Amino acid sequence: MKLVLFTQNNGPAHAGILTPAGVIDASPVAPDGHDPQATMANLIARYDEIRPALEALAANAPALPLASVRLLAPLPRPGKIVNCIANYWENAQREARPLNMFIKNADAVIGPGDTVVLPEFTEPYAFMHEAELALVFKGPSKMVRREDWRSAIFGYTCLIDVTARESGRRTWRNNSWMGKSFDTFAPIGPCIVTADEIADPNDLWVQFWNDDQLRHNYSTDDMEHSVPEIVEFITTIMTMNNGDVVACGTNHEGLGFIQDGETLRMKIHGIGEFSVGVRDPLGRSWERGVYMGEGSTNHEAVRRNRPDAVLREATAPGVETQA
Repeated sequence: MKLVLFTQNNGPAHAGILTPAGVIDASPVAPDGHDPQATMANLIARYDEIRPALEALAANAPALPLASVRLLAPLPRPGKIVNCIANYWENAQREARPLNMFIKNADAVIGPGDTVVLPEFTEPYAFMHEAELALVFKGPSKMVRREDWRSAIFGYTCLIDVTARESGRRTWRNNSWMGKSFDTFAPIGPCIVTADEIADPNDLWVQFWNDDQLRHNYSTDDMEHSVPEIVEFITTIMTMNNGDVVACGTNHEGLGFIQDGETLRMKIHGIGEFSVGVRDPLGRSWERGVYMGEGSTNHEAVRRNRPDAVLREATAPGVETQA
């Protein structure tokens, strides 16, 4: 089931079910909370109880055309957004790096059709996109062993980890979380796909376009640390509650700059796709295209700078990863 938050005619936000015909209002079964995040968190908490009623709605209730509603971020203010640092092989010939994470500001979340606003700072030298699979937790989940990882996962969504850069691929402020946490730097959407719809989260095809230029194009089977490992690691450190999010990292081969007036579109096959705009009050510009500079892991940069790297075809068409 694909679950959304939506509004119609500037009315209140409701939970909905996304279908090929449009959005079905789920508020008769999943009533509005005190804010949109609470609406979705309450739905997650009660999902096992109300699932038959939601399925009946999906089968029988009329759908509102997508053009008549506005989709919101399905998790507008998660209690926690935790991001894996790197976590993809990216053709590097090395041992797996230790799993590591950072916290991203929950107030950075925006939804489909919203706008990433670049800060009026002149110190970050540039801003980049990172398209990531995000895990949506059900809780409280604590000390979950990797073999029991499914007990902690409610579903999956798409997240764009917008990043301010200090130099090359280095995150602004000495690789600090601050370069990830400007307002609007966490687009999430378009829906939460419940876990039963995804057989294996480490077999998903992720794509990202900037003004229709394909940049990210990779499979989640290239993760250094798989979803079960991620679940065990984060729940050992902290309790994950209903609607908390962990983004699984990105394959940096397709990094590129973002700038004023561009449209960013992300798709994870089997989950969905959504777009956001970009606005820069300072009107700056950077070279368009896939980033090939310092620290690049783009295929051609790898071949040029590490000619002995071993590449292989991966699950997603056109994607290559380390053998």
